[in-house]
Formats: sequence, structure tokens, C-alpha cells
Amino acid sequence: MEYTVEVFLDDYRLEKIKGSAVESKIETAFGGELKLLKVKVGEEVKNDLLKAFETARIDSRACITDTPVAFKRALFEEIAKQKSLGEEVVKAVLARIDEIKELAAKESDFLPAPEIETE
Repeated sequence: MEYTVEVFLDDYRLEKIKGSAVESKIETAFGGELKLLKVKVGEEVKNDLLKAFETARIDSRACITDTPVAFKRALFEEIAKQKSLGEEVVKAVLARIDEIKELAAKESDFLPAPEIETE
């Protein structure tokens, strides 16, 4: 089965891929309000991602979600560097998994938990 990892794009990221072959693969979501790239991966890479990040899950669209911000950032940088949306960009990021996990561990220090009313 094929799975996808979505990378959302802001103006900075759009500028970094401008003029590359990747630019033509930009998709939109939410009525065109968000731009994104989809990286397709197979079973092996999907399993590696789920093993690497305990928060990661697969949604009903076969999309791997809830990965750390550090992973998404590194994935985009690899896409921009290789000018590719192939599985090899995810594998290149996974090759640096210890570094990514270290950065991801710091995310909870910077992202406050939401306040939830219980009334």
C-alpha cells in the first residue's frame, strides 16, 4: 500500500522551491487556502516513521500525520535540496533520525499545552 506525508508550504518555502520541478507538484487543500506537497512512501518507510515517532499515526486518507515539527522541517529542507518528492527524501531524513528526535524532544518545551475548559 502507498502512504503519503504532507508538507505544508508558506511563502518562505514556496520561494525556496520556485522554478524547480517540485513547484509543479504543489497541491491545495481547504478550498485552495493551503498549499502542500505530498511525498509518497511504501510500507517499509511507513513502518520506520511509525517506529521513530510515537505520536505518528495514519489517518483515513493513508496519510502519515502527527509527526514532529522538526521532522517536517527537515523533510522540507531535504525536498528543496534534492528537488524531489520521492521516497528517498524521507529516507535521507530518517538517516538523521537521532538529530531529528533530539530537536523534536525540545518541541514540548516551546509549545505550551492548550488550555481546555472542562465546564
